Amino acid sequence: HSPTVPALAESFGRGAMTNHWIDIQHSDVILIMGSNPASNHPISFKWITRAMEKGAKVICVDPRFTQSAAKAHVYAPLRSGTDIAFLGGMIRYILENKLYFEEYVKNYTNATFLVNPAFKMPGENNGVFSGLEGGKYNKDTWSYQTDGSGVIKKDPTMQDPNCVFQLLKKHYSRYDLSKVSSITGVSTENLVKVYEAYAATGKRDKAGTILYALGWTQHTVGVQNIRTSGIIQLLLGNAGVAGGGVNALRGEPN
Repeated sequence: HSPTVPALAESFGRGAMTNHWIDIQHSDVILIMGSNPASNHPISFKWITRAMEKGAKVICVDPRFTQSAAKAHVYAPLRSGTDIAFLGGMIRYILENKLYFEEYVKNYTNATFLVNPAFKMPGENNGVFSGLEGGKYNKDTWSYQTDGSGVIKKDPTMQDPNCVFQLLKKHYSRYDLSKVSSITGVSTENLVKVYEAYAATGKRDKAGTILYALGWTQHTVGVQNIRTSGIIQLLLGNAGVAGGGVNALRGEPN
């Protein structure tokens, strides 16, 4: 993994809740992917219903038309296993349309951190991150730039081509609507409908939560699924707020 794409979401684990069940009631938009809470997690759906009564919008993205999909305001069916492409498209949409919570991104994420100029991403390095040697990664280029005291250098303007924000933007630039639609099977119309609705939470007085379960974690790329959702939450300022977070619908980790 690169120090840019996952690092912006490094605080999120594979099977934990960043918020409590009852906190869901404070969400303005609820994105359900890789889970079916209406059928399988009724305790969580109690609080989803409470949020809906307050005017929250529910989005369900799932290959199947589930009970949760039937309750959702927006349903978008996609091909199984294409969640990362779907979420990658949302990241590009947020960045290209400047829908991110800029003050939050600058002050509470590593978006301003400067990365080693020698670091290369797959798009410019034959499909792999720099440092691949004999099936394993040498991570020497995966470091941050530091000053003489070992303090990480930052660009508060987020314009430096080596800052995490610009590298993230570069990495996801290829996830345009037509490409994502061709991979996921979701129409561009539905993609925009979901992206617009969820990106609307990237404001100080709004909160969006992402609810997932085994439909994400049981893929071989389960960790990347959750990390990608973490990037979205940090771009929109939905981490560390009431009604926000990335939440695994489990019993034991909440």
